[in-house]
Amino acid sequence: MNWEQLLSLKRFGDVNKRLRKSQDETRLGFEVDYDRVIFSSEFRSLQDKTQVIPMSQTDFVHTRLTHSLEVSVVARSLGRKIGEKILLKYPELKSEHGYLPNDFGAIVASAALAHDIGNPPFGHSGEKAIGEYFKTGLGMAYKEALTPKQYQDLCDFEGNANGFKILTQSREGRVGGLRLCYATLGAFIKYPKESLPKKPTQHVSDKKYGFFQSEKDAFMDVAEELGLIEAGTEGNVSFKRHPLAFLVEAADDICYTIIDFEDGINLGLIEEEFALEYLIKLVKDVIDINKYHQLTNTQDRISYLRALAINTLINEAISIFEANETAILNGTFTVSLLDKSKYEAQINDIIKISVEKIYQSQDVLDKEISGYAVISKLLDVYISAVNNDYNGKASNYDKLILKILPKTIDFKADDLYIRLLNVCHYVSLFSDSQAILTYRKFSGRLVY
Repeated sequence: MNWEQLLSLKRFGDVNKRLRKSQDETRLGFEVDYDRVIFSSEFRSLQDKTQVIPMSQTDFVHTRLTHSLEVSVVARSLGRKIGEKILLKYPELKSEHGYLPNDFGAIVASAALAHDIGNPPFGHSGEKAIGEYFKTGLGMAYKEALTPKQYQDLCDFEGNANGFKILTQSREGRVGGLRLCYATLGAFIKYPKESLPKKPTQHVSDKKYGFFQSEKDAFMDVAEELGLIEAGTEGNVSFKRHPLAFLVEAADDICYTIIDFEDGINLGLIEEEFALEYLIKLVKDVIDINKYHQLTNTQDRISYLRALAINTLINEAISIFEANETAILNGTFTVSLLDKSKYEAQINDIIKISVEKIYQSQDVLDKEISGYAVISKLLDVYISAVNNDYNGKASNYDKLILKILPKTIDFKADDLYIRLLNVCHYVSLFSDSQAILTYRKFSGRLVY
């Protein structure tokens, strides 16, 4: 892969090549991407979607929106610093084409801002709930009518693939979705493969999948424009990652490792003394002990350590990327950046505590169980109404349901896969509160 191609400013529908030297420096194309994501309705709904604690009423607990904003800030720092190093190594990118360090920062920040845009309500349990509906629930009935890859899309409903759908899908009046630069789309796609085969290699890019069958053509267009390395065999679509996707992943890893841990401390799920010990191990080389001991309350002490930890891991990720840049370009770098970190043991200790004390706390488990029931009910009602209508068998109840469905999503497609996927996509757009309210309506419990 080569950087000039990887930094493509092309947008869906472009006929002529967009040149970096021709860009308006006050409104750079990569920066426009950030604006388009942040003003989208799908991004705004993240303010009421779970990050750590589902449906939390606590002020300082992160939602998907605050998490995404923080990841984008870390990603911008990573991108700019890597941009400086890339331009020193390949000076023609600046002298001949006009690229600047901030271009890299803008690309990675925009992709990071959007990285959770496809997540359904109730966090990762929402993804699993949609998948379970088709693996073990009423959705099993559709298996024989779908291709294996179509069925797998539904059984392993993936927020990353749904995010790519949001960013690229066309509808009346919005051809090409948000029409982001292809460089940004490439950085967004952490898993540039289709749903089957599952985990064909141990490469980090093969851990999950990054696009539904419905967006296969859009993905191939992006991969071809960016010059991604093809890795699929036997007709299966799989590519090596865009190098900047490693930075988006690192920004996400840094934020959820440190900031979810911080949330757990502030909520009282993790004892302060116990937690401080883990964070201090991570920042022992940079901490100012005198300044630390001047801080008189838990929140200030945790905030100070959090800032040091994030800065430490940003610098670590940059060093690892720089040392492995050739392997990353060749597609032979097979793990996430922080998996190569000298702080791997400390990171793993923090994640282990977070899993035990936060992600598997009674409050989280109880609400995830409720989330399964909510999503299953929504899927059942909407899928029944849509398919009964297509088959000319809609009941009066089905007709009422159809009236509340948005006109912007195609629920009348002849292709069963598209109908089913679009219902799942529609449910994925719900906020946590909207999903619960709709569940109550369907259960006959109106809320005024």
